[in-house]
Amino acid sequence: MGPILLPIALVSAGAAAILNVWLALRTSAIRRQTGIGIGDGGNEALIRRMRAHANFIEAAPFIVILIALIEITTGSSLWLWGASVLFVLARIAHAVGMDGVRFGRAAGTRVTFALLLALGGYAVTLPFLAPAVHSVPAVSAVPAG
Repeated sequence: MGPILLPIALVSAGAAAILNVWLALRTSAIRRQTGIGIGDGGNEALIRRMRAHANFIEAAPFIVILIALIEITTGSSLWLWGASVLFVLARIAHAVGMDGVRFGRAAGTRVTFALLLALGGYAVTLPFLAPAVHSVPAVSAVPAG
């Protein structure tokens, strides 16, 4: 096996996929318990689980894409690993918070928004930073030889 390209993006995307399945299974569990096959039936527990899943889907693509683009532009870094881990933990906290854990929902939302702003802001400024930051690509799409 050759070197792994974009390891942070790869792990982030994998973790997001696993988290997406977990959120879907949590929603399905309420559906089985209540017999509600389509929609939410006005069931508050189901609505909360559906919104936790939907909120994840609304943010995850942006986070994973930003991590990948920043990683390909600047290379792997400890802070980018930290952003990835924070995102996963924030989305778990949000989902648990939607079930009633007091601090989880707000903390998960705040961290997710902060990451979206930080990663998005950094991505927007990267092309305008000193040429040394982005003049040498971290990875090459051209095979060696």
